[in-house]
Amino acid sequence: MITTKSPRSRPQRTPRADGERTRSAILHAAASLATVEGLEGLSIGHLAAAIGISKSGLYAHFGSKEELQLATVSEAERILADEVIKPARAAQPGLAQLVAACEAFFSYVERRVFPGGCFFAATSMEMGTRPGPVRDRLASIQSDFTAMLRSAAVTALAQHELAADEDPDRLAFELHAILLGADTKFILHDDPAVLELARRVVHDRLTRNASATGGS
Repeated sequence: MITTKSPRSRPQRTPRADGERTRSAILHAAASLATVEGLEGLSIGHLAAAIGISKSGLYAHFGSKEELQLATVSEAERILADEVIKPARAAQPGLAQLVAACEAFFSYVERRVFPGGCFFAATSMEMGTRPGPVRDRLASIQSDFTAMLRSAAVTALAQHELAADEDPDRLAFELHAILLGADTKFILHDDPAVLELARRVVHDRLTRNASATGGS
């Protein structure tokens, strides 16, 4: 019997994998565009024109404008986690984590991960007066970020890295306000000196606590 070897099959990309890559690329572009033109400006047609894909191609991934907005928020949350949350959580719990969170945020803004600055600073003001699931998701992510700062402050307090009368809620609020203010001014003035000033403000705020407890 004569046998023939079947040709070696080549690994083929699955349509699902290709679709996921396309969706990821669309959402990354959408998140960047939203920091410049807003989530409300993120229509299927507008995004299709901006990234050079057909409207029908986009509709295959997102059935409505709200679905596109929510998916874009989720993509921006993923990027925030990679750029800011993970570096912060990698630091020693307590005061070092507060420092790391602030520095990671300043770096994220300074490197223009998004052209319009922090995605959540840019879109939260826009959507704050528009009740619905998009606003609720933005509010939840902002609250989670502040809660992370508060948790680090609580740990720092327990480790005697902060003054005994420090209020973790107030400290988390102040730090978050400094980060958002620095983001706004940096984007408005395109001046790295703004972020250097913000870094000094954060340093002074936290080392003032360290001095009060005899820390370095």
